[in-house]
Order: sequence, then C-alpha cells, then structure tokens
Amino acid sequence: MDGYAATGALSVVAGKMTGMTTPAAVIVDAAAYAQAVEDAVKASAAYYAGGTSVLDDDSYDRLVRGIAAWEAGHPDEVLPDSPTGKVAGGAVEGDVPHTVVMLSLDNVFSAEDFTAWTASLARRIGHEAERFSVEPKLDGLAIAARYTHGRLERLITRGDGTAGEDVSHAIGTIEGLPQELAEPVTVEVRGEVLMTTAQFEHANEVRTAHGGQPFANPRGASAGTLRAKERAYTVPMTFFGYGLLPLADTEVELAERLGESAHSDLMVRAAGLGVNTTATTAVPGIVAETAEQVLDRVREIAALRAELPFGIDGIVIKADLAADQQAAGSGSRAPRWAIAYKLPAVEKITRLLEVEWNVGRTGIIAPRAVLEPVEIDGATITYATLHNPADITRRDLRLGDHVMVHRAGDVIPRIEAPVAHLRTGAEQAIVFPEVCPRCGAGIDTSEQRWRCENGRNCHLVAALSYAAGRDQLDIEGLGHTRVVQLVEAELVKDLADLFSLTRDQLLGLERMGETSTDNLLTALDTAKGRPLSRVLCALGVRGTGRSMSRRIARYFATMDLIRAADAETMQQVEGIGTEKAPSIVAELAELAPLIDKLAAAGVNMTEPGATPPQPPQPPAESSEDNGEGSIAEKGEESGAGEAAGPLAGMTVVVTGAMTGPLEKLSRNQMNELIERAGGRSSSSVSKKTTMVVAGEGAGSKRAKAGSLGVRLATPDEFAALVTDFVD
Repeated sequence: MDGYAATGALSVVAGKMTGMTTPAAVIVDAAAYAQAVEDAVKASAAYYAGGTSVLDDDSYDRLVRGIAAWEAGHPDEVLPDSPTGKVAGGAVEGDVPHTVVMLSLDNVFSAEDFTAWTASLARRIGHEAERFSVEPKLDGLAIAARYTHGRLERLITRGDGTAGEDVSHAIGTIEGLPQELAEPVTVEVRGEVLMTTAQFEHANEVRTAHGGQPFANPRGASAGTLRAKERAYTVPMTFFGYGLLPLADTEVELAERLGESAHSDLMVRAAGLGVNTTATTAVPGIVAETAEQVLDRVREIAALRAELPFGIDGIVIKADLAADQQAAGSGSRAPRWAIAYKLPAVEKITRLLEVEWNVGRTGIIAPRAVLEPVEIDGATITYATLHNPADITRRDLRLGDHVMVHRAGDVIPRIEAPVAHLRTGAEQAIVFPEVCPRCGAGIDTSEQRWRCENGRNCHLVAALSYAAGRDQLDIEGLGHTRVVQLVEAELVKDLADLFSLTRDQLLGLERMGETSTDNLLTALDTAKGRPLSRVLCALGVRGTGRSMSRRIARYFATMDLIRAADAETMQQVEGIGTEKAPSIVAELAELAPLIDKLAAAGVNMTEPGATPPQPPQPPAESSEDNGEGSIAEKGEESGAGEAAGPLAGMTVVVTGAMTGPLEKLSRNQMNELIERAGGRSSSSVSKKTTMVVAGEGAGSKRAKAGSLGVRLATPDEFAALVTDFVD
C-alpha cells in the first residue's frame, strides 16, 4: 500500500523464541495515515461481515500497529475512525447487549515483551501474580452462548464488545457446544468457534458443490458460516470454551462461586458441564506459577502448532486468580490481566503465477504451484503443493488468483484456496496436460493422482538412482551420473538389469577404469544380499516408504507371501488401511515381471529374523472355552509378532543428530536398529510412543514428548540399551 511498508521480524524456530521487534507498517505522513485507517476499517468490516478480507491476518496486524505508532507520535491528529483501542477495530456493531463487556486482547511478540507485561501487571495488582493460566489462542470467532436452566437459548457474536449480533440460528451446527448442559444451570459460556482442518476441507467441498466460491481459510470460513442464515446447506464447526460467567438470572450462590473462581477452575467447571475446552487437545490449558514456566509452555505449544488439527495464532496468558483479575481491571479494548503472545503468521496472501507439472520416479504426474514470492514464518515461499488435478478443480484455482498460502514449521507450503473476492476477471483457467510432460506418452487418469502410462520407465534415471540410494540397496559407486550413462548406453532398462552387468560392459563406458568397475561389481553383488525390506523399498511401491516397507517385510517375511496377499490380508500390516491396501496389492502385481527378474538375478527375497504369519487356527474343541477365541480371531499379528530384544513392545521415535556409536547411522538405519532390537520405529510422537531418542538439535518432537510425559533418552543412553544390536 502506498505510503507505508512492513519492517521487522519475529520467529519461533525449533522451540526457541527470538525477541526481535514485531513487524509494523511504517507510515510516513498524514495522508498515508488516513489511507491506512481506511484500509484497516474496510478489511475489518469485510472480515466480520462475511469472513472475507483484502488483507491476511498478519498484514492487518502490521497495519494496525503502524497506525498506533503514528498516533503515538501525533496524538492531535488521531482520526475518529481509527481502529486502535476498539474491539474488532471499531468496524462492527451489535444489537444484543452483552451482560459483561466482551473485549479483545492486547498482544506481545517476544519474551522481553511478555516480561514487561508481567511487570506492568505486578504494579497494577500490588504484587507479582501468584499464578498464570496458559492456553492456545484459537484462530476463530469469539461468541457468547447463553444457557437458561441448562438449555442453550442464544448465541451472540462479540460485535463491538458492548453488543453483538444474534446468531442463534447456528445452534445445533457447532460441535463442542451442547444444546443442553450436564446441569440445569443458567450461565454464559464464552469461547471460540472455528473450523478444524477436516471441517474446513469438508465445508469447501460442500460450498463449491452448491456453486459457491471456496473459503480462503478456516477462520474466514467460520466467520462466514456462523452468520449465514438462508443457505441450502449446513457445515459443522467446533467450539472451545474459554470463559464461564453468571447471567442476571443465575442463582446467587452459583454467581458468587463463579465470580470468585480462578480461571483454571472455571475451565474445569465448564468441561464438567459438557462444554468442549482445550483440555481435550494436545495443547491443554495449564497453570504456571512463574513467568519462566509460562515461557516454557509457550515454546511447547509453538513446537506442536504444525501438528494440531486446528489453527492457533498465539498463546493466551491470564492472571489465573479472580482477585488478581479484579485488581488489574480492564481498558476500553482489552483486560489488563490477560495478554496474547502472538506467534509468527503461517498464512499469507500471494498470487498464483503458474502451475508446473513434474513427473516423479514412479511416473506420478504432480502439479506444483509457482507463487509470487512471499515470506511466511521466516522463509521465502515460491512454491506450494497442489496434490493432484482433482485438488485444483475442487479448489477452483486459476492462474493469476490471489491465494491463501499456509506454512507451519517444516510443513510443505500448501494453497488453502483462492481469495475469490479479489478476482478481477483477468484470471485464466489452469490447463491440464493431455500427454506426459516428460516423455509424451499417454496419461492414466483413472485415479486422483495421474500417472504416465510408461510408469517407472518414464523417469528411469530417477527410479534407479532412488533404488541405489543409501537407505535402499546402498550401491556404492552408482550415483546419478553413472545411472545416466547406463541408461543412455541402453545397458539398463529396469532395476534388474543392474545385476546382469558385465565387466566388459562397464569398462566400455567413459571414465570407467578397472578399479571403479570392480568396485561397482562388488557393490552390486553386495546389494543382492540386502534384506527384503530394502529391496521392497527400492521398488518404490506407491503408498509405501522406508518404514512401511520394513513393516510389510517383517510381517510377511518373504516376497512370495507379500505377492500372495490380497487387500484384506495386506491390511493386517500396521498403518495400511482400506484405501491403501488395494493400491499396494495392484502395484505389486504390476511389478511381478520385475520382481521375478530380480529373483532370477539372485537378489534376496527374505527378511532376516522375520517369521512368516501362521494361518488362522480352528477353534479348539473344548467345553471349557472361555469365549475369548484364538489369537488369530482376536486380530493379533501372528507373523512378525513381537520380536525379542530390549525394545520388545516399545515404539521409538528418533529426532535430532545422533552422536557416539550411532553417529554414522542414517535415520533409516536407526529405524532398522530399533526393529532388530524388537521395537517399532515411528516418525511421530503420540501417546502410544514409548521412548524418544533426542539428539542434538531436537526440536518439536522433544517438546511434544515432554508435554506427553514420554521417556526421553540421549543417543548414548539408547546405544547402551541396544548395544548388542549395533553393527
């Protein structure tokens, strides 16, 4: 925008917070200030009216901070429409008065800012706060839900803080907000309405199916959906409570209890009434006794942000005790006893310039969005995933569109949806390829992910380079350049041809001497003896990777049994569901000639240490049957079983850089080590995780393990535990 620009940066990386000044628009003169006020009011009004805005949240925040900075230096020139000091930027009004004003929150952007706020709070209440409540700041829309004798009677938006809009027509469409409480009490529950990632995807599918434009992001979808009264369809949303207060008709004793209760106790009470709170999530609200504990929790929540099924844009920190809140009081816009610690934005609006069509090593034709560069969370984003052609069609994307791009942590950037209300009419349809963009062959469009009809042969060099990689067959001396030579010389037309290469053939290649030839032949001979899991991974079966290949190999033990499995049998392998199983079975059938050729070349087709699954046994004929059935009937794995070893029955996650005896092991080799020692490897931390091996630079996974109480081990501790299994 003319007259002002954004400066500064803030980042939370690998669980560490940097305290740089948050970005703000720089306003240079009165004309730029007036334009900034106009832009901010328009953006806020558009968002609160229908969930649309010309600005993403981060740009709006920067703009308002720039306005506030200008006004601080020019107090006599403040315009009456200025959004500063007003709830919702002063852009909305309401016709239903709130019983207690419904305010916004002031923000801090660094540990230093937070420390300054705690000092200010201490001055206001006359002592340091005894404890704080710490909760994720949910990225949705604030509402007040009024219950009379336990029945939900009215829903009201925040509006301008003193009055809001009646949206009671949405009752019954919001998950987590019961229509009847567990007790017949008269109370008001305040909280945030949002769409989870899954609900947002569903909402856009339904919306586009009815001829509407897709929402740009979940927050806008929530705002627009909550206000919609005459749609031909409804879509679900989710509620998270963050406040509980009495109404005029509330029983006196209950009203007094609510007024005297700590915030954390109110949340327990709300949950007991059946209201959804963050206690049900991976980032539940906690009570912290010191500022240091608060900042630790901020780091933990920031580290888990990318894995949450809903959006957060910060952490809300409150003086927990009612007495401290009352002593601190409130301003015209925000309470003085609460603050929002804002996290870096993970969504920005930019333009879709082009769509590239790339062919992967298995022949999958994948679209990729080329974007006008935009900085998100400290990284400049120029590309984003588009998944498949059906995804493009479903989102109604067009070249030239303004699009909402989402990136969180190390997650690959993705396009949420076009910002349809910014369209000018100059946007163009995205043209889908009619033939393979790499080799010109036909395209198999029978599945959502399109594939070249030449399959792996379309990108043979990539497929062979992958198969020869360290975590697959680990063929030393067979790098990309050598693979290109072999393919161009027509010595290799598939993976099995590698194992029939002769010394004379190799010596005939440019820059292949006797030593390098002999070394490569030795490496190829060694590769023949790799475990079945490595061979399976080298084949690059769609829907599998290194971990899944190990699970399949350990379950079935032999390639013959893998190939004999139908979809139902394949689903017995952990992590293979009803959708993936048929695809894997079909792909293995397609690869049958290549697998036969590999076996004929002497490539190993068994998994060391694995036991083939046993066929189901008929029920024992006994009058003393206790009704529990056989092991096979209970669905337990009779093949692969629980291997013996120090990690038997354990699920282990490895993160960070390994040191000591484990230093030279790749991540795949670490996972193989875990499974040789009887455990199961996993790439993500959950309540089912038994141990996290955290090396140098471990970040979000270490933090998540700590929040879930999962055992942490250093690389040296882990090495000592599995010393008998380290090669």
